[in-house]
Formats: sequence, structure tokens, C-alpha cells
Amino acid sequence: MTTTAPLADARALGLAHYAARGVLEHVLARHGVTFQQQVALRAAVTADAPQTPDDLVDQVRSSLKADPADIRAALDELLAKRLLVADGAHLRPTDAGRELLAAAAAETAPIGARVWGAIPTEDLAAAGRVLALVTERANAELAALTA
Repeated sequence: MTTTAPLADARALGLAHYAARGVLEHVLARHGVTFQQQVALRAAVTADAPQTPDDLVDQVRSSLKADPADIRAALDELLAKRLLVADGAHLRPTDAGRELLAAAAAETAPIGARVWGAIPTEDLAAAGRVLALVTERANAELAALTA
């Protein structure tokens, strides 16, 4: 008797996303930050040039499709926690912000290895291609809905 693997669909994608996000949120909670705060902090840390608050709002909104007011609140919370600091018109990550991201990454690395480990490279490549296409198409649909 052969079993057929389930086809990927929006529900399967959502379940995988929320399972992985749940792991990350559990780790982030121990560090006193939310998922959205972590995404904003990561955007500041990985930027090639200093970012204004508007730059960071745009980047986070592009990733999370979140309300700009909520993203600004997350930035304010990062400033209050001294994980970001104002530098003129720009926000830059502090050493504490960089250390928090590094610590969270170190904690999630072994979990990620268990989750992703032993999945054949060709399966990961196929999934990557499909997810990139789904992301592109969904972004186009969202743009059409909000135009």
C-alpha cells in the first residue's frame, strides 16, 4: 500500500508558518520581545545603511503586511528597551539589540536543525521555488486588492 503525500496548499503553509513562528515567539518571549519587534530589530541590524523610522516601517510592512501604526508602536517599544536608539533622523540598533538577536538565533539554531534536518536538498529547493512563487502571486493579489 502506498501513501500519497498531501499537496501543499494555503492551509498547509499556514500550519507550517504558525508552528515555526510559535517556536520563535516562545524563545523571543524569554528575551522580552515580540515577533514584530524582532522583525523590526532584524531589519535595522541587517540594513546596509542607517534607516529612518519610515524605512523600517516600510520594510516590516512589506514582510508582515502589518498595520503601520502597530509597527511604529513596536519601534517605540524597541527604543524604550534601548534595543534601538535614535541617531538624528535614523534609528540604529544598540549592542544590546544585536546581542538579543544573536542570543535568540543561538537558541533557535538547534531547533531549526531538528526541524529542517534530514530533509533532502532537492525537496528544500522545490519547496523554496514554490514558496517564492506563492509569495510573489499573493503579494500581487494584495497589491490589486489595496490599489
